[in-house]
Formats: sequence, structure tokens, C-alpha cells
Amino acid sequence: MVSTFPSSYSVDLSRVRLSIRTLQPQLVEWRRRLHQQPELGFQEKLTAEFVASKLQAWGIEHQTGIAKTGIVATIKGTKLSTHTSTTSAALSTSPLSVKHSALSTEKVLAIRADMDALPIQELNEVPYKSQHDGIMHACGHDGHTAIALGTAYYLQQHREDFAGTVKIIFQPAEEGPGGAEPMIAAGVLKNPDVDAIIGLHLWNNLPLGTVGVRAGALMAAVELFNCTILGKGGHGAIPHQTVDSIVVAAQIVNALQTIVARNVNPIDSAVVTVGALHAGTAHNVIADTANMKGTVRYFNPAFAGFFKQRIEQIIAGVCQSHGANYDLEYWSLYPPVINDAGIAELVRSIAEEVVETPVGIVPECQTMGGEDMSFFLQEVPGCYFFLGSANPEKDLAYPHHHPRFDFDETVLPMGVEIFIRCVEKFFS
Repeated sequence: MVSTFPSSYSVDLSRVRLSIRTLQPQLVEWRRRLHQQPELGFQEKLTAEFVASKLQAWGIEHQTGIAKTGIVATIKGTKLSTHTSTTSAALSTSPLSVKHSALSTEKVLAIRADMDALPIQELNEVPYKSQHDGIMHACGHDGHTAIALGTAYYLQQHREDFAGTVKIIFQPAEEGPGGAEPMIAAGVLKNPDVDAIIGLHLWNNLPLGTVGVRAGALMAAVELFNCTILGKGGHGAIPHQTVDSIVVAAQIVNALQTIVARNVNPIDSAVVTVGALHAGTAHNVIADTANMKGTVRYFNPAFAGFFKQRIEQIIAGVCQSHGANYDLEYWSLYPPVINDAGIAELVRSIAEEVVETPVGIVPECQTMGGEDMSFFLQEVPGCYFFLGSANPEKDLAYPHHHPRFDFDETVLPMGVEIFIRCVEKFFS
């Protein structure tokens, strides 16, 4: 992961074809309109109406109301196809890729963009500031949607340049509770069956125009837990009559850190974080209960189920030693984002043709952040990648989920260019 930025750099847009560069004013206009009207997960009514209105105006076949507010656009190329049903196997060595691509004679590539915003009050003073109190596009999803719209528009105008079908998936609720699973359940990867999927995330942890792409794990699994320690309250001066839930909780917090330190292979990466601990009401009262909330992150899919078991073992053991009880809730939100090697190589080869900065392509770009793009990647081979969008010289380098998050809009045509070239090369 790149943690520092060049002191000065410029972005060369000459590698973005002129017909896409001329879309820049529209891309910015669309992004800013979306930014002004942010909506939370499964509530993206205005966003979906805007996307659908554009697709309708451009004559693009699309379905609305998928998983409440999701949309899928379908664009069929008219270029004469010369591939066979197994050519996509050349793009990936994974058994899943070969098995899936052999099912159909016409290749289908999906592009995914998320549409939802966050419950954050925006602090930016810009003309396109959020008009919805307490809601903000603080993670770049407005840019993702604008890039996907630009890609749809360009593909519709240049269908003679590719042979195959492109599905563009406008997904709700990535930030939670998750829109990918219900969209998959609704059949967005079927009729016609999708052979591969790609998606991007504008990334303020990378300088403008760089691309973070790698095979294998890119983003972490996300698991969450709530635990209430059930002790016995009493007077702070007479502790021997109580079971102090705060003492028990404190020992649990410390003990949970031994899971990564002593139960996980140091070669693997994992995180156990207790993010909230609440107990007590007064100076001289021993708390009857203590509540803690936390998250678990890891890249290796083999850890599925391991942390849940180990966390409960530790909580149960500490509670037993103090005579306390507990109530534990534990659930898996998203699996890790695992990129297919062949599709990741396709994206990397295209990115090298589009971007040129002092940093360029960043293969070591993993993050313990999570993404429900992972559910799509469990179904079909694909690649999720980061497109650097930070520009400190313009004060556009605040981190994701910050109330002053914003990005350099120069990145928008780069995203369209990468998607378009991926489409053309995938079908070639």
C-alpha cells in the first residue's frame, strides 16, 4: 500500500482516447448531481431514477427494481465474433473460469458499480455539497456510478467495437447491509450467464491516476460481534459481593489480542478489534453488565468460522473464571475479495496502457477494508481494482468515510477508459 505521495506529479490524459476525454464535462455533471442527492443503502430511489433516465434516453436495455433499487443495463456488441466458447480460459487458469466460460457460446462481461452513500454530515463547502442532511457520498460511489454511466454511454455508441454482451450492474447498499447477495439471488449473473466481472473503487490512499491491481486477496473478510458480559452489580466499596463486569470485559479485550498474536500464522494477516466498550453509570457503582462491539478482518478464506469459535472460547473461559455469564452475537458480513489471476492480468495490462505517473501500477495494494463485490467474485472469476483519486495539491486527499472526503474528478475519464479497453480486450 502506498502511504506517501509524490511531492509533485502530473497526469497524462493523452492515453485516454479523445472521444472519452470529451465526456469529462458530462461525467463531472453526473457525479456532482449524484453527490448532491446521496441516499443510504436500499433507499437509492433518486439515484436509480437518474441512472434509469439516462439509460432510457440512450436506448440501452435495462431492468430496474432489482434488490429494491438496483439496475442492470445490457449492451450487445455488433462486431463479428471469432472466439470459441473456451477462449476465456486463456484469460484465467482457475477451474471456475474454464468451467463457467464453457457453458456459453457468447461471452458476457459484467461491470459493477455501487450507488449508496453514508450516514455522515458533509463538511465540504463546495457548490455540489450534499443537500441531504446527515448523508454524504464519503466513499466515492457517486464517482463509481458516473464512470459506469459513461461506460454504458460509450459502449452503446460504439457497439461495433466489441463482440459479446456487457452487463452493467448498478448495485445498492454496498456500505450495508449489502446489495450484492440479493442482486445475485435475483439473477443478475444469469440470462445470459456472466463469464467474468470487473469493478473499480476510487481510492484516496493512492495518488491520482495510479492503479492498484493484484491477483488473489485484495480486500478482507468482514465479521462483526456484539458481546454483553453479565456480572453482578453492587457498591464500589464492597467488591467482594459483586461480579465486576468491567474487570471481566477488560480481561477479555486483552485476551482477544492473543488470537492474532498466537493462533494465526505470522505469514497470514488478520485483525481483531474491539471498537466499543460501554459499562457503568457512576463512580461508586460496580456495573452489572458491560457491552462490547468489535470486528474481525482476514484475507485467507480458510479462516471462515475460526475466529468465531476462538473468540467465544476466550469469552467463555474468562467469564467462567470470574463467575460471570455472557451473551454473544457473531455474524459474517462479507467474505474476502479474491481476484482471479487471469482477469487481474487483463486489468493490469490495460492499466499499464492508460496510466503513467511516478508510481504507476501498484500491485501491493491490499487493505483490511471490506467490500461485497466479494460475493460476485465467489460466483464468477473477476477483478476488483483501485483507481488512485487523491490530489494533495488540491486538498483532495482526505481518507474514505471522512466528512471532508472528495476526489480529483480528472480520474473519471480514466475509469471509463480502463473499463472500455477491458471490454474490447476481453472480447477480442
